[in-house]
Amino acid sequence: MNLGYIGLGKMGYGMVSRLLEKGYGIVAFDTTAEAVKKISSEGARGVGSVAEMVSLLPAPRVVWVMTPHQAVDGVLTEIIPLLKAGDTIIEGGNSPYKESMRRAKEIETKGVGFLDAGISGGPGGARNGACAMVGGRKELFNRHEKLFRDISVENGYGYMGKSGAGHFVKMVHNGIEYGMMQAIAEGFEVMKKSDFALNLRAVADLYNNGSVVESRLVGWLKDGFEKYGENLGEISGRVSHSGEGLWTVEVAKELGAPVPIIEGALKFRVDSRQNPSYSGKVLSVMRNMFGGHEVKK
Repeated sequence: MNLGYIGLGKMGYGMVSRLLEKGYGIVAFDTTAEAVKKISSEGARGVGSVAEMVSLLPAPRVVWVMTPHQAVDGVLTEIIPLLKAGDTIIEGGNSPYKESMRRAKEIETKGVGFLDAGISGGPGGARNGACAMVGGRKELFNRHEKLFRDISVENGYGYMGKSGAGHFVKMVHNGIEYGMMQAIAEGFEVMKKSDFALNLRAVADLYNNGSVVESRLVGWLKDGFEKYGENLGEISGRVSHSGEGLWTVEVAKELGAPVPIIEGALKFRVDSRQNPSYSGKVLSVMRNMFGGHEVKK
């Protein structure tokens, strides 16, 4: 299968590398020339413009857009005039789901298909097998199901429903993630402040072997302790948030669904900018380990 790919950041680059290993023909573009040059050395056809990318793809074309959500409309404005009826765009970033609904409606009037794909797993998942949540027309999903299977871990992809559903489910996933991470961070701060002189790396390792709270998040925390030490001295206690937790809280209010845990986790991150803490350090180190976020002081 041939695929056009726009966006070679932390997620996009790893996904393209994975697809190249699976025999895909990739024509790749990014605004960073060095990323294009690097992926070309792995076997992709690196290009210097979106127009060149489209010209090199056989019809019907499939283009995956993997840029920050703020850049998506600009990319679509540039690429839509170059596509033909029967082509498909897959948008794999963390976009607001209502924007995905709008984009699908506008794009499909031109005969071009549109799928919104929420991707979980961080850069490691993008490279080694992600979890994909896909929204759009069912027949369009069926047509491209092999692609979603190939980017994912076993049983790690699914059709969520009409346009916007993929990014909606991913948004809520990230809101849940906020709450889970917050509980882990608070629990480890309690242990840190106890009189037992606990080995927190050993605790995280133990929790991750058969306990009820066993999870990838706890595993990443253990890795963070190993990398930075249990005091997390070089890690910032000020925690950033990327938007999806806020969107989840806003949508929950629209729907009349109480989300006190997610809302509290979001508030903690906002307040941490002025009140850094050890819990904040734990949150930051988990974000660093699974998402590659820069969190040093």
